[in-house]
Amino acid sequence: MKQVSPGFGLHEQGSKRPHREAPEPKKPSFRILCMTGALLLPFAALDTATAQVVEDLSDQAKSFYEQTEVRQGSSGSLVLFNQVQEHQREIQRLRGEIEELRYQFEQSKRLSQQRYLELEKRLNAVGSTTRSEPSSRPQVDQDSANQVTEIAGGSNEEAAKSAYRDAFDKVQARDFPAATGAFESFVAQYPDSSLAANGYYWLGELYSSDGELDKAATAFQRVIDDFSESSKAPDAMYKLGLLRARQGQPEDSRRLLEQVQKEHPQSSAANLAKQFLNQSVN
Repeated sequence: MKQVSPGFGLHEQGSKRPHREAPEPKKPSFRILCMTGALLLPFAALDTATAQVVEDLSDQAKSFYEQTEVRQGSSGSLVLFNQVQEHQREIQRLRGEIEELRYQFEQSKRLSQQRYLELEKRLNAVGSTTRSEPSSRPQVDQDSANQVTEIAGGSNEEAAKSAYRDAFDKVQARDFPAATGAFESFVAQYPDSSLAANGYYWLGELYSSDGELDKAATAFQRVIDDFSESSKAPDAMYKLGLLRARQGQPEDSRRLLEQVQKEHPQSSAANLAKQFLNQSVN
């Protein structure tokens, strides 16, 4: 029997060389996995913490800017509010001062009027009248009565004399409303008469006694301005000075009363003005 070599025979028979399988990879042990996880865990936690810190910082920055904007807006509103409050306090203070000044003015005016009434009553020896007025009724002086007879010549002058006498008679009769109307007609019809100054003067007296102070002041001023050489000019100046005191205008009153003393020192009006000023000071 023929021996066959094991190697040859196998080759001959076409047998294949036995295939050696690759060894299976070793699975990591549980211990190693745990150790690896333990090592990686701090880094994961660090990443998470870092992300949270970044997120927190972003939120804080956003919140800071929002708060800053709110504070800036609130600060501007607060400044405006404080300014409004300050202006309101200033307005209230000014109103208080205005009210105080108004009260002082009314008191001064009232005292001036009262002083005027008292002094005029003492200086002019006012008689009783049928009506209760704050000032005396006009008194008839003899000079005015005599001047009626001094008008000379001419038909127009005679008519003026007659009209003046008619108006003056009403004053003497104490028919003051009728006298006022008569003198108004007289000065309107006879503005160039030598008695025109007297007519305006008596209108001033009548208006004053009736409480029409503005009209009275206009009439007295007309005598002073247009008839400065008339014998009624110093009387009109004195009466206007008293009238200004009655109206609560002490400075104008003093100026007129001093003026009559300076310009007409020998007149009875100058003496009355001096007495009025002396007593008003006292």
